Amino acid sequence: MNIPLPLFVVIPLIVAFLLPIIGSLGGKGKSASTLLANITVLVLLALSILSLGKSDVYQVGKWTIPLGINLVLDGLSVLMLVAVSVVSFAAMLFSVKYMEQYTAKPKYLSLFLLMVAGMNGVVLSGDIFNLFVFLEVASIASYALVGFGCEHEELEASFKYMVLGEIASIFVLFGVALVYGNTGMLNMAYISKSIQQNGMNPGLTFALGLFIAGFGLKAALVPFHAWLPDAHPSAPAPISAMLSGVLIKTLGVYALARIIFNVFGLSLPVAWILLALAMLSMTVGAFLAIGQRDIKRLMAYSSISQVGYIVLGIALGGLIMVKQQNIVLASLAILGGLFHLLNHSVYKSLLFLTSGSIESATGTRDMKKMGGLTQRLPLTRATCTIASASIVGIPPFSGFWSKLILVVAAVQAHFYWIAALIVFVSLCTLIMYLKLQRYVFLGDLPEKFKKIKEHRGTMLASMVFLAVLCVFMGLLVISPTLKAIVLDPAVRVLIGGLRYSKNIITISGM
Repeated sequence: MNIPLPLFVVIPLIVAFLLPIIGSLGGKGKSASTLLANITVLVLLALSILSLGKSDVYQVGKWTIPLGINLVLDGLSVLMLVAVSVVSFAAMLFSVKYMEQYTAKPKYLSLFLLMVAGMNGVVLSGDIFNLFVFLEVASIASYALVGFGCEHEELEASFKYMVLGEIASIFVLFGVALVYGNTGMLNMAYISKSIQQNGMNPGLTFALGLFIAGFGLKAALVPFHAWLPDAHPSAPAPISAMLSGVLIKTLGVYALARIIFNVFGLSLPVAWILLALAMLSMTVGAFLAIGQRDIKRLMAYSSISQVGYIVLGIALGGLIMVKQQNIVLASLAILGGLFHLLNHSVYKSLLFLTSGSIESATGTRDMKKMGGLTQRLPLTRATCTIASASIVGIPPFSGFWSKLILVVAAVQAHFYWIAALIVFVSLCTLIMYLKLQRYVFLGDLPEKFKKIKEHRGTMLASMVFLAVLCVFMGLLVISPTLKAIVLDPAVRVLIGGLRYSKNIITISGM
């Protein structure tokens, strides 16, 4: 039995509008709104897990495509739904206690669910205009959440994020307009069919360039990354986890991969452009992260580097597929990229949650002012160490497996310099997280921190939940059964390329 796809958008959307009303009823209303928000993300997590291994096309209002709007569930969208739901659940659970330090908590919860609804809509949308609409819903909610503290730093970061985010949205909207003007279609499957029949023209080529710039900015790929180092540190810790864990991947990496592979079709020049952006992001993000003393800025620059890994795997797979026409190796590279996307969603979210626990206890993000916190925050240190080992790629933690797959794919395809770059950036990542461990948890405990206490309850539960996933997610590639259910269908969607249009049109009965 297929799950009605609109539920992924409708449920968080309806609850988002109810929360401020419930929260205005006083103390019990605020508690009820918190409980309802957590139940909502738990329901979405259950629905996303139940969607594994399924595919479906939902025609909104029973209007057939290309006239109507459709929602598409395939291997790639299911993978993204799971990532969004897992991180949303952990971040929302962490918010129960953490957001007590802020006023207007029901409004925060409402904006959080609006962001989730927007991301789910982007993942499921079958036409490019509604993809843009949902992208805007998620983006606008995230702008407000970054500035939720209403302090000077938060408002400045939110304004900068909003300006650059809307520039990206304008690029995407212009691209949508050009595609519609040149094909007469907004549905992705029919746009792809039109391009296959009539070929590319200058207008469509320019639109593709706008999409790369717009979604590249949303993904914070270098040189489109300027907004991220300010936005992530300024946001509340659960929102930093959402931004870095899933938002930049959903609005950026996923949208870019879907448009290039399944709509326009991957070409050799585009594959090289993506590969260049990925390698630039990996190295620049790593170098900039090493020099940071603000713990959240270090993690933000690290996110830029890690997104580079994801795009590298996808671009390398496309390059192998187009240039060498080796589907097996291409599938391996794309598998590495998509698995790294899933891994990074988990361990980077955990890192930002641990930074929130540290900042909440100490009142500072400056690592040079910390030290010896293992004595007072042992469980936070344990979960942070697990996440650090995962992002560095130390076996048997999750990040090791995705990086190993990328290295093996690069070596077997004779791109030895790419394999060397992956290893080099991993060493840089090791340096930055050894620095974090040294300055935050080791050494002498400052006198002013000798009486601080570790937050337990829901904050700790959310961190432990993600830490357990970091330890056991390697099973997704070790176990053939789990790999076949979770990862292989997503890989097939990108490897299938332009067959996407034929599959959607066939399923829709057109």
